[in-house]
Amino acid sequence: MLIDTYSRVATDLRVSLTDRCNLRCTYCMPEEGLQWLTKTDLLTDDEIVRLIDIAVTSLGIEEVRFTGGEPLLRPGLVGIVERVAALTPRPRMSLTTNGIGLSRTATALKAAGLDRVNVSLDTLRPDVFKTLTRRDRHKDVIEGLYAAREAGLTPVKVNSVLMPGLNDDEAPDLLAWAVEHDYELRFIEQMPLDAQHGWKRDGMITARDILTSLRTRFELTEEGSHARGSAPAERWIVDGGLYRVGVIASVTRPFCAACDRTRLTADGQIRTCLFAREETDLRTALRSGAGDEVIAGIWREAMRGKKAGAGLDAPSFVQPDRPMSAIGG
Repeated sequence: MLIDTYSRVATDLRVSLTDRCNLRCTYCMPEEGLQWLTKTDLLTDDEIVRLIDIAVTSLGIEEVRFTGGEPLLRPGLVGIVERVAALTPRPRMSLTTNGIGLSRTATALKAAGLDRVNVSLDTLRPDVFKTLTRRDRHKDVIEGLYAAREAGLTPVKVNSVLMPGLNDDEAPDLLAWAVEHDYELRFIEQMPLDAQHGWKRDGMITARDILTSLRTRFELTEEGSHARGSAPAERWIVDGGLYRVGVIASVTRPFCAACDRTRLTADGQIRTCLFAREETDLRTALRSGAGDEVIAGIWREAMRGKKAGAGLDAPSFVQPDRPMSAIGG
């Protein structure tokens, strides 16, 4: 079991498969990209599967989310999913992706054992997409979403970040579109995860702003904390029907007290929080021939050092020392 000193138990493992990405989103990285990890720094497919095996069989992990960078850029992705699906007990598996290439891989990922996907899409306008991501790939993302739904990687969740002066007026349109296509939409407050450190709390689009905008067109009924559990998104029932919309208010309403996550970076480091300044090295132990129980013990000790919260609701805070692409969302 992975338990911290605040009695929180981690059952959800986020695994970054690569730090590379084929978009250059303005809130994540500079236009020229970043200095990528070398191949020898990255965990191999075998190392990733072994660490997930330890997490599932010895540490109580029940759900695995593959992230990046962009995880679809990992050549061995389908094989990794297939091998993790064969573990006993079998963890639930999901993937967070920008959707580029998903139209080609959705069927294979479903066949390998992936349960569902989260796809990032901030706008319905191709020109705004190009401004936000510095790439003209909007059509590819839409096709990827469709392919994921048709392959049965459901519920297909769409993650959207609203930016002042770019797409801050699109919340109602995004929700109407998501309802029409049977996607579950979740808005995420912009977090300070940009490598160029350009994030400013003043002026960001908050959860309150998002809900106010949505209520200009929809009736929203709060689902309540009983249904939320440890999930990061607060959800609202749309127009009294079957559809839900979520808001992840990481900055204005942090949910650290209910956090059940642990994170494995692409280069084999354990992070207990997306905003942690400390990492615990598993790669060295792995490559030095340490046994599974030794590695599990290192992981347990790292979890015991998890802090009470990220403190994002404070006027100032310490930004993570690595960009999101290197840590995993």
